[in-house]
Amino acid sequence: MPGSPRPGDLLRIDGRASVQFAGERALVFRVLSVDPRPTYHGWVWLSGYVLDRRGDAVDKREVFVHLAGLRRLVPRRPARRLRPD
Repeated sequence: MPGSPRPGDLLRIDGRASVQFAGERALVFRVLSVDPRPTYHGWVWLSGYVLDRRGDAVDKREVFVHLAGLRRLVPRRPARRLRPD
């Protein structure tokens, strides 16, 4: 993933980012903040929301992940509403 995650980013966190998220434990995560304190090289603490299949926040979490294993997702655009004439 080029560059560090930023608030608002939508990420896929799975076993590539940390073994604790392998298989069925993978999640979609909306970043709220990135902890600026130094950790192990290439790793970072993120805080944010776990999203369900509909994109609704279901849990607030802090996760410790390997930057190279994160996958940025493209958020779905909401359906456009037509304005009546």
